[in-house]
Amino acid sequence: MLSRFGGALSSFFTKLKIQPRTWGNATRGFTTSSPLRYEYIIVEKRGAKQNVGYIQLNRPKALNALCDGLMTDVSKAVDDFERDPGIGAIVITGSDKAFAAGADIKEMVSRTFQECYMGNFLAHWDKIARAKKPTIAAVNGYALGGGCEVAMMCDIIYAGEKASFGQPEINLGTIPGAGGTQRLVRAIGKSKAMELILTGERMTAQDAERAGLVSKVYPVDQVVTKAIELGEKISEMSKIAAALAKEAVNAADELSLERGLVFEKRLFHSTFATEDRKEGMTAFAEKRKPNFKDK
Repeated sequence: MLSRFGGALSSFFTKLKIQPRTWGNATRGFTTSSPLRYEYIIVEKRGAKQNVGYIQLNRPKALNALCDGLMTDVSKAVDDFERDPGIGAIVITGSDKAFAAGADIKEMVSRTFQECYMGNFLAHWDKIARAKKPTIAAVNGYALGGGCEVAMMCDIIYAGEKASFGQPEINLGTIPGAGGTQRLVRAIGKSKAMELILTGERMTAQDAERAGLVSKVYPVDQVVTKAIELGEKISEMSKIAAALAKEAVNAADELSLERGLVFEKRLFHSTFATEDRKEGMTAFAEKRKPNFKDK
């Protein structure tokens, strides 16, 4: 039913210089009975209704260092969960010792400027940030460099009480290259971000929560469970409404308040073309739980 509004919304997005996201055709799902093979990650469906996508970074000997193969695996897994109509949210985690201790420096040490620039090095890391479905980072241990950047690509961060965050690239004679200088500023402000980036110092989970980088802090053994519970709660909502809400919130980083309010209003108006909006309001009036169909 949203198709009739496609032309008008596309014109509106163009004026605001925002690229609208297409809904696609969610027909091919990821199933636990015939999982794809991944070398560097563990991929499962979690939750009582199997409606939460679960991606665990799995290079324990390298503290989940983000090699190219690992990030390619993550991108493929995110794509599969995006196409699966039964999945409403995605949880990304590592181990108790390390979410990800950074990028794989051994892969980078011999790269040249020409290779990085012409090959658009690290461009495929943004797959997580571009996902329409809500993403939750469940962080224990080290989230440093690329690990911190991957966590910040997610919509929500839950952290274990012993987690630590930082952008230590300055110690290697370089700077963050996958969003650290941009997302960290937006999350905790210029002064704190500048201090972390220019010194390579780390931020504790408690400091990260106070600064606004982390949503909640839990005991180490509860972080993943709590993240999955959050994913289950989100998955009970209309997937169309969740995607629109996520898009509206993310646009706040790019738009002035005036344009952001107009953009939000247009997305709000678009929900009136959905069956889920009608069902949600009808259920509220009838004092019952809504039965969303993602239509």
